[in-house]
Amino acid sequence: MPITALTLYLIFGLLGFGWRSWTQYRRTGSTGFRGINGHPGSLEWFAGVGFIAAILAGIAAPLLQLLGVLSPVAPLHGSWIQASGTVLAVAGIVATLYAQRDMGASWRIGVDRSETTTLVRHGVFNLVRNPIFTAMLVFAAGATLIAPNPLALIAFAVLAVTIELQVRVVEEPYLMATHGKAYRDYCKTVGRFVPHIGHIQSSESNIV
Repeated sequence: MPITALTLYLIFGLLGFGWRSWTQYRRTGSTGFRGINGHPGSLEWFAGVGFIAAILAGIAAPLLQLLGVLSPVAPLHGSWIQASGTVLAVAGIVATLYAQRDMGASWRIGVDRSETTTLVRHGVFNLVRNPIFTAMLVFAAGATLIAPNPLALIAFAVLAVTIELQVRVVEEPYLMATHGKAYRDYCKTVGRFVPHIGHIQSSESNIV
């Protein structure tokens, strides 16, 4: 099963990052990569660095299990759990590509505060504000269940925390500053990662 997890990580990387950045470059002249925001030690910086570290640890986890360095956590080591993880990981890949398609030319990784992208509200973005991150978490959860060793569990936890940080301290402040009332109104009706959860609670600019 670790081989399955590694294969799915490879597919996810090739399609979700490689192929998507290539098509973005053909469409806009930019790969969409904006790098890590914030100065070293800031929350923005930790969000970017932690995200990369979580992805690398997530890939290392099944590799180390395959090499016999790590062993799966016993309560999570069952054929039906690994099968469920495979289904989740494949669903996460498909959902990521679907959300990236809906985002169109506005797709990017990271934020460049000097640029203004279109506020996407159609398709799956009409259900949740960050469907790509949601899909990535679904994929990562599935990959973790396929090879559920301690490093994989830690990597998933770090990924979840850093995605939350990235959205709250980087993405949302940027979109609020860029789109103002339009983004605030969007946040009032559409959840952050899942439908109906993570709305703005008042007419103020605080996002919860």
